[in-house]
Amino acid sequence: MDWYIWVAFIAFIVAMLAIDLGIVQRKAHVVPFREAFIWTGVWVSIALTFGVITWVWRGGAVAQQYIAGYLIEWSLSVDNVFVWILIFTHFAVPKQYQHRVLFWGVLGAIVLRLIFILGGTALLNRFEWIVYVFGALLLVTAYRFLVRKEHETSVEESTVLRFVRRFIPLTEKYEGQQLIVKRGKRRVATPLFAVLVMVEATDVVFAVDSIPAIFAITRDAFVVFSSNALAILGLRSLYFVLAGAVTRFRYLRPSLGVLLAFVGAKMLLSEVVHISTQISLAVIIAILGTGIVASWLRPGHEELERRRKKQAGELA
Repeated sequence: MDWYIWVAFIAFIVAMLAIDLGIVQRKAHVVPFREAFIWTGVWVSIALTFGVITWVWRGGAVAQQYIAGYLIEWSLSVDNVFVWILIFTHFAVPKQYQHRVLFWGVLGAIVLRLIFILGGTALLNRFEWIVYVFGALLLVTAYRFLVRKEHETSVEESTVLRFVRRFIPLTEKYEGQQLIVKRGKRRVATPLFAVLVMVEATDVVFAVDSIPAIFAITRDAFVVFSSNALAILGLRSLYFVLAGAVTRFRYLRPSLGVLLAFVGAKMLLSEVVHISTQISLAVIIAILGTGIVASWLRPGHEELERRRKKQAGELA
């Protein structure tokens, strides 16, 4: 891909982030569900429009690879949202400051993804056997998704948090939306800075899962990056849509585990069995659709209680 295409796309991403910073985040406020839902629709529409542009520009095969990569990244990002909820809850982050943390977190995530993707592409082009390492990594991650409970990760036991507290002086309370404040002649971090570090650290972990998964679909670095970046752009608004509805997705983690197992097996068997992009896309949609439908048909206890209260309120 020519360098000026990369420059143009990155400039577009920067412009979208600038619009978000200037319009959505003009002042600290609690993001209501309606606003988050509308912006989620905007980001998804932008991503799908880019898919149509890719279809016209580079053909249906590349467009299908882009859509498959976008779906993988978007679905795995939902699990990232659950971890964010855990972090924000642990640090008691005021709701009006959460969007600002996620903005800077997503900006850092896009930069890190670009570095990881370019590095991963270089490794795959130089060392073909790396594909088997990626495949094995995805199978290990799939096992983790299938056997680990959703919220068993402890924020307090995080190595990253211990590092921040040991080497970076923190204020006792939040200072508005400030990440760094001046105390006397020195600058100190606020708890919001520690939250941002935790968010960035979790994204690095999830990038190790999602980027190899998309490499199982395509080796085109631009397709991998564009699908990642456009999925991540909508992650902030998606957080506020899902924050109050995490209990409704009972079978999300198992479906993500099956999804990662599929792409991991595809990588390991790439020299033996060729699975077309069309089949991969159909399998991805089927796995995610099954998880969503199963969560609706067989909800957990918390979701059943929510539905019962809603019905009782309507009858009253």
